[in-house]
Amino acid sequence: MTTGSFVFDGARAPVAEFGRQWDDKVGSRFAMPHFSDATLADFRFRFRVTRVQDTVSVRINGTTPARTAGPPCRDEEFVRLWVVRHGALALGGAREDNLHTVPAGGFLIRHAEPLAHFRTPPGTTADVVILPAAALLPLLGGRVVTGPARTAEVRLLATHAEMVRRTLDDLTPAGAETARNMLIELARAVVRGGLDLADGRLAGTLVQAAKDAARRLLTDPGLTPAVLARELNVSLRTLQRAFAATGESIMGYVRDQRLAEARDALIAAPGRLGVAEVAARWQFTDGSHFTKSFKRRYGQTPAEAVRAARRAPG
Repeated sequence: MTTGSFVFDGARAPVAEFGRQWDDKVGSRFAMPHFSDATLADFRFRFRVTRVQDTVSVRINGTTPARTAGPPCRDEEFVRLWVVRHGALALGGAREDNLHTVPAGGFLIRHAEPLAHFRTPPGTTADVVILPAAALLPLLGGRVVTGPARTAEVRLLATHAEMVRRTLDDLTPAGAETARNMLIELARAVVRGGLDLADGRLAGTLVQAAKDAARRLLTDPGLTPAVLARELNVSLRTLQRAFAATGESIMGYVRDQRLAEARDALIAAPGRLGVAEVAARWQFTDGSHFTKSFKRRYGQTPAEAVRAARRAPG
């Protein structure tokens, strides 16, 4: 199997089921950690796992604390990247006094030989990306590279991993190869500490990251291309070039998303929200401007959309 994914919720299924799903969807080639008895006794973790060829991405959400036990696994084939979203992660080898602590908002990448022990406090959320050592060791060597997760390269890597997860079922063999190669290239950028923005392959990933950020900020009256560029730690010119390469404009995308949200709000509860209220929420300057933009996008006015929603069965 070259691709596969699964979601496991330790609050709903026995721990043994996680091991079975891991072996089935990911494969025993990718070593699993040995958890302590105390961790297994109250194992309330949620894992979202995606494999593409010889790369694996794992999102971990832990309600309870975790700690590994036993000798570290031998895992010479892979480099691991940890990105901590909430909580913290303490990583070490055979000796507990030789730890690297990754705080919330930080990352660490290192050769996983041997696979490090780790421990996390309750409420930790982290992403782990497992990558082939052969592709990264010439650049990484024996170093442990750490830094903030807000950098453009880490943000784009996370965006790409999420894009792969969402489109996994539609990937052709060639698409899987491309997705795998891009993940490795972005990991190299993390090790280097910077993106090669002359690489046109990054345009699509940068655009998707900007779109994700824009959707979070749609109701913000101050949302501009410059704000999105700062959010992603790239220059405004770089972001504009990336959108131009995909045939889109930044604010054109923002306008379309605001119109889509406004339309959903109007037809979800027809008559409960006024057009002016919806227009203001989604940052249109006035009702007239909103109505013109809405009709241009959907071929009907907001009032006509509401009437059609009222007449719809159910």
